[in-house]
Amino acid sequence: MQALLDSISGFVWGPFLLIPLLLLTGLYLTIMLRGLQFHKLFHALWLALVRRSEPGGEGDISHYQALSTALAATVGVGNIAGVATAIHLGGPGALFWMWVTGLLGMATKYAEAFLGVRFRRPDAKGEQSGGPMFYLTYGVGGRLGSVLGVLFAVFGAIAAFGIGNMVQSNSVADAVHDQWSVPMWATGAVITVLSAIVILGGIKSIGTFTSAFVPVMIIFYILAGLWIIAVNVAELPAALGLIFTDAFTGTAATGGFAGASVLLAIRYGVARGIFSNESGLGTGGIAAAAAKTNEPVRQALVSMTQTFIDTLVVVSMTGLAIIVTGAWTSGKDGAPLTIQAFSDGLPGQWGGIVVTIGLVLFAYSTLLGWAYYGERCMDRLFGRVAVTPYRLLFIALIFVGTVAELRTVWTFSDIMNGLMALPNLIGLILLSGLVVRETREYFSRPDWEKISTS
Repeated sequence: MQALLDSISGFVWGPFLLIPLLLLTGLYLTIMLRGLQFHKLFHALWLALVRRSEPGGEGDISHYQALSTALAATVGVGNIAGVATAIHLGGPGALFWMWVTGLLGMATKYAEAFLGVRFRRPDAKGEQSGGPMFYLTYGVGGRLGSVLGVLFAVFGAIAAFGIGNMVQSNSVADAVHDQWSVPMWATGAVITVLSAIVILGGIKSIGTFTSAFVPVMIIFYILAGLWIIAVNVAELPAALGLIFTDAFTGTAATGGFAGASVLLAIRYGVARGIFSNESGLGTGGIAAAAAKTNEPVRQALVSMTQTFIDTLVVVSMTGLAIIVTGAWTSGKDGAPLTIQAFSDGLPGQWGGIVVTIGLVLFAYSTLLGWAYYGERCMDRLFGRVAVTPYRLLFIALIFVGTVAELRTVWTFSDIMNGLMALPNLIGLILLSGLVVRETREYFSRPDWEKISTS
């Protein structure tokens, strides 16, 4: 079974299916939107981090809370272990391709969030619900749209149990056990109770908690990364040179690093970049749909900053720390490689402590975000009656994940993630004309900036 799942995952995430489709979709949307993610970035950051809310907007949570929920789901184990794995297998050049994925992914995330708000609908409880399962059904329309919408909802509801649940709780329990020798079942019990308190309250509870929690965890990790870069600033020019040259020439074997080709740098850089920021998976549209707004463009601008913060900021901290300290040549992989880099760059025993705390915070936040994504998919498939049972099952599997062997679960959820992306990317391409037309109409208004900032 594991061999079969590995083969399927290798095909789905290989160089001939999702990776080129994700990159080409991002490039296509970037061109069609005239590089909107570059020339509107500062305005988007102002809306997301300064203005934060839209008075009188229809929805359940503020712009900022919707952004925090999306960040909670994406800033996870991939930002620590995933980045390290990409560099271990693809060399320093993999970080360049993660940046490319992030920059192009901002346009993809913009389109997902725009459509998420544009085609959202109130559920039986009156809460706004949206995402690919809605914009595929109502935007693409017809039998094709209905089939694609159902497929996304099925894959999303299943994927949430793996990549958004058991894999995350297992990573937390394992890291805490290694650092402080706490039994994994004990960590599992604590995480399960803490998650239940937030998840059972629904999106308003999740939005309120993540809006306070997510900035603290991200700033904590960024400060540690900046410290390491500052201490090793003399190595920074050479590190950047490695990143940019190895992205196109490959990396020779050195130290404990076995060497990597350009294709490996691209493959693992793109795959781990998407795993980190989720641009193209469609999940950003689910969080955006809950935001209080009357204008899809404004929430889309806010949502695209999630990819910027996740990949261009947080991922960069991990990647640069690994490269400037020279830890990438140690032969280590995953979280141990990141721990090695932070241990080399921070004084005393702080390296292992910072990475462990980062893993705990990032993984816990991912649990909360994906719990919401999964329940929205279930609501779309079976109605509001399925939401509470789904939440309870999701919470129970958090504990199961901390005490189970998860290699098969990880591979299976990797496949589900990929299968989520396929119908979503088809929808983004088919609906790109609508996204571009209404975006241009919004920015053609002479008073658009005044309305956005008032």
